Amino acid sequence: METRKSWVVWSDGRKQSSFLAMSLHRNDLVFVLISVSIHAFGVINAVDVTASVSAAKPQQAPSYLSPGSSAVVSSPVFKPAVDSALSIGLLSSFPEDLEISEYCTGLLRLFGQRYVTYVDCLVPAARPVKVCQDCFAAYHSLFEVFQNISSDQMGPGNVSCRDSILRSDRLMLVFLLYSNLDTIWQKSNCQQCITKDLKGQNNDTLYFLTLLNQTITCFEKYKQGNLTEVCKNCEVTYKGLNELYSGMEKNNTLCIDLEDAMNMTRKLWSKTFACSNPRAETVPVIAVSSFMLFLPIIFYLSSFLHSEQKKRKLIHPKRAKSYTSLMNIQDKQS
Repeated sequence: METRKSWVVWSDGRKQSSFLAMSLHRNDLVFVLISVSIHAFGVINAVDVTASVSAAKPQQAPSYLSPGSSAVVSSPVFKPAVDSALSIGLLSSFPEDLEISEYCTGLLRLFGQRYVTYVDCLVPAARPVKVCQDCFAAYHSLFEVFQNISSDQMGPGNVSCRDSILRSDRLMLVFLLYSNLDTIWQKSNCQQCITKDLKGQNNDTLYFLTLLNQTITCFEKYKQGNLTEVCKNCEVTYKGLNELYSGMEKNNTLCIDLEDAMNMTRKLWSKTFACSNPRAETVPVIAVSSFMLFLPIIFYLSSFLHSEQKKRKLIHPKRAKSYTSLMNIQDKQS
C-alpha cells in the first residue's frame, strides 16, 4: 500500500512533513499544560504552608512572662484571635459576697458629691482668702458623710462601711481624698474662727470682721480726696482694729482669713495711703536706748570732774610743819 505524504512549506522556504509538524504541535501543548499544573500546585502548597505556620505560631505574650510559661497557653485572656482595636476591661460585677452593700454605695456616691462641692468652694476662696468664712458649710457636710463611712456603728442591715470602703485595698482612696482636704482645713486654723459644731463663725471672728468693715468703709470714704484725710479720720478705727488683732494673735485665736485680711489692711494703711501709726511700746524702747547712749558720756564727765577736785587740795608734809614750829620757838626765846 502506498503511503502518501503531504508536505508543509514554512515561511523560510523549508519543507516538512505534515505528520511531523502535527506531532511537534501536540508536544508543545502537553508541555504548556504540565507547566500550568506545576505552577498551580506550588501556589496551593505555599498557601497551606503559610497558614499552618501562622496557626502554629502563638500571639506574642507580655514581656513579664517567659517564653516557655504555661500561662501563655492556658490563660483565657491571651487569645490569638483578639482584635487589637478592641480594649479588654474588668467584668462589670463580682460575686455578691465581694461587692459592697447598697447602703455603702449610697454613702460613697454622697461622699463624691460633697467632695466636689467643697473643692468648688475652695478654688474661688483662694484670693482673697475666705476658706473658713465661705466654705465651712461645705466642709461640715463632707465631714458628716465621712464620719458615717468611718464609723464602727452598723448601718441598715447591720452593715459597716468602714472596712469595705476605707480598708479594702492598699490605696485607700476615699481616706486619701478626705485627708487632703482636711489638711487644708487644719493648716488654715479654721477651727479658731468657726464654732465647734461647724455651723457658723464664733463671736471673736464676728467682732473682728465688724471692726474690719468699719475701717475699710472709712478708707473708701476719704481716699477720694487728700490722703492725709484718711490718716487723720481713720486713725482711731484702724488703731482699734490693730489692737484687737494683736490681742487675738497673743491668744492664738486667728485663722487664715483674718490674717490675710489684716495684712491687706496694713498694706493699704502704710503703702497706699502712706500713713504711720507709732506703737505705744516703742516709746520706752527709745527712752532706754537714749539713756544707754549717753551713759558713757556721763561716766567720763563725772570722772574728769572728780579728778580736778583732787588736784586743788594742798598737801602739807609733817616734816615741814615741825620745822616751822621750831623756828617760832627760837624767835620767842631770842
